[in-house]
Amino acid sequence: MTTFALPQSLADVRALLRSIPAADQAAMAQADDREGQLTKPAGSLGRLEDLARWLAGWQGRHPAVIDRTQVLIFAGNHGVAAQGVSAFPAEVTVQMVANFAAGGAAINQLSQAAGAELQVFDLDLDTPTADFTVEPAMSEADCVAALAKGMASVADDADLICVGEMGIANTTVAAALSRALLGGTAVDWVGPGTGVDHTGLLRKQSVVETAFHTHQDHLNDGLDALQRLGGRELAAMAGAVLAARLKRIPVLLDGYVSTAAAATLWACDKSALDHCQAAHRSAEPAHIKLLERLGLEPLLDLGMRLGEGSGAALAVSIVKAAATTHAGMATFAEAGVSNKDEN
Repeated sequence: MTTFALPQSLADVRALLRSIPAADQAAMAQADDREGQLTKPAGSLGRLEDLARWLAGWQGRHPAVIDRTQVLIFAGNHGVAAQGVSAFPAEVTVQMVANFAAGGAAINQLSQAAGAELQVFDLDLDTPTADFTVEPAMSEADCVAALAKGMASVADDADLICVGEMGIANTTVAAALSRALLGGTAVDWVGPGTGVDHTGLLRKQSVVETAFHTHQDHLNDGLDALQRLGGRELAAMAGAVLAARLKRIPVLLDGYVSTAAAATLWACDKSALDHCQAAHRSAEPAHIKLLERLGLEPLLDLGMRLGEGSGAALAVSIVKAAATTHAGMATFAEAGVSNKDEN
């Protein structure tokens, strides 16, 4: 297991990104070899075959095992919420965290159904980030502290992690990050989020475009964008994704917000998300655009747009099925079934 010190600066995070491991080629070769011997036509299990190979490569072992899954939910509040960019008030973030703690949210039920361990992290909810249309959302110290919080949340013995969030106004933040990292205009990246009306949508677009022009001269890489346009929960998700890479733990990304958080790492290194799968396609319109730009194909498309890690938790069962099927099926030789290559 790779050991690393938690970062004290964004320069430390950049140094960690320069040291990320690649997939284990030997484990993937073993997966390929076994896949070709299993009692089924080649390719007949589609993406399940790809997932088994991906798991082996990023866990660095064959066959891959999923005994412990962490669902990591990070909650943060945003100063830009005061501009009316959400259909819900900022205090809903605190109320929903209490609902998580009481076991009453969708993610509680989905985590239980997946046999996953749910952990929820309250990131200074009483202190919203700054309004990023005026100043950086976070100081470097605040951003690094949130990144480190996310990194520390990833258990050494986890086999799979899911990252998700709760934060009123954070689809506005995701849109601002996407605008900064991938270009276009606010119209390309802003959607209804929690359900704003047409006037609210126009307001969100204006806020995102203003934020970009406020900070455009200081967006040297994805981490600069994260500090200036992000939020604590997005920084924590990015930290969890980075720590998982360093520890060789595969990741399931949830929806638009978690994907935008991860994109800040991708902007620094285009291979930084190779250990990630997109769990689902959110109904938030810009999510599929972001996934396409990152080269991620979603596992599910169920019209969901809740956040909370809900899509990621739902996809756990698919990933587990891929691992179990690959490891448990008999080979042609074991089953006494003739392979077409023998004819």
